Amino acid sequence: MKTFLTVSVFAAVAAVTFNGTAQTQPPPPPPPAATTTPALPPPPGVATTPGVPGAVTSPAAPGVMPSPVGVPGAPATSPAAPGAMPSPVVSATLSGAASPAASPAASVAPPPKTGWTNFLIDNFQKGGPIMWPILIVSIIAVAVVLERAFWWTGRWMRRDPKRIEKVFTAIETGDVTEASRLSRGSRDPVLRMMWNGLNHQHASLQGALQVAAGIEIKRAGRFLVVMDTLVTLAPLLGLLGTITGLIRSFSFLGNEELAVQAVTGGIAEALIATACGLGIAIFSLIPFNFFTSRVSNLEFELQTAATNLEVMLEAQTKAREVGIGETTTPSSATRSSI
Repeated sequence: MKTFLTVSVFAAVAAVTFNGTAQTQPPPPPPPAATTTPALPPPPGVATTPGVPGAVTSPAAPGVMPSPVGVPGAPATSPAAPGAMPSPVVSATLSGAASPAASPAASVAPPPKTGWTNFLIDNFQKGGPIMWPILIVSIIAVAVVLERAFWWTGRWMRRDPKRIEKVFTAIETGDVTEASRLSRGSRDPVLRMMWNGLNHQHASLQGALQVAAGIEIKRAGRFLVVMDTLVTLAPLLGLLGTITGLIRSFSFLGNEELAVQAVTGGIAEALIATACGLGIAIFSLIPFNFFTSRVSNLEFELQTAATNLEVMLEAQTKAREVGIGETTTPSSATRSSI
């Protein structure tokens, strides 16, 4: 009886152990789909997976499930023991396969930052077609202002008041040749005018001085007419842009769907064109007035120098005539007495 009970207990324990082991083992993987490619006979000594043509596996250890090999393009893996962690190669392959899904989100570039260039381009486009004439006017205004600024800076550096005083001193002493030599080759407008008058004093001193002064004033007042035109033209172009923008705004009032957007766009066009026109006029007006005053001062200097030169030369001529008369008067008196 004891032997029977002992055998029964051992049989029950073995049955429970067998059932638990069968439940904990993972189910075998499904066999891969068979391909139509004819399988070549494996070399001798190499084990093959039954049912899968062309699949070659390494000999598996006893009690170890074979890995699913034979899928076309799949890398060959060595058999793993039960409960072993996947190899780093498999983890890297899986992470590389999942990376394309997250790459589009990571490759999205941030929006570009706005700067003065984008601000100017946007406002230029919003200003409408009238902005192109305004742009041309602005370029001409900047070019003229820079050219005149460089010219007047060079003239200020070419001034030579000490030599002018030397020329007047030589004329007072009656040395016209020395005065002509001092004024020759100078870049000062006043000295150039005086040199021209001294070289043509025997023909027409006043005419020579007027011609030379006119040439210097014309050089100094170059492009002033252009600046005057730009000062008047720029606000008119801005006003024209205002009118065209308002016309564009009122033309969309009948359409209820686009009325708000179109009206605001037309008003923006009008305001941008007006602001640009006024800005160009203000930018050109201040240099225009400054250069005009410089031309007036130069004209006054030339006129003053020409008047002084005429007066001094006339005085020298009269003194020379008086000297000649004084030398000839005693001889005539002596003749009358004889």
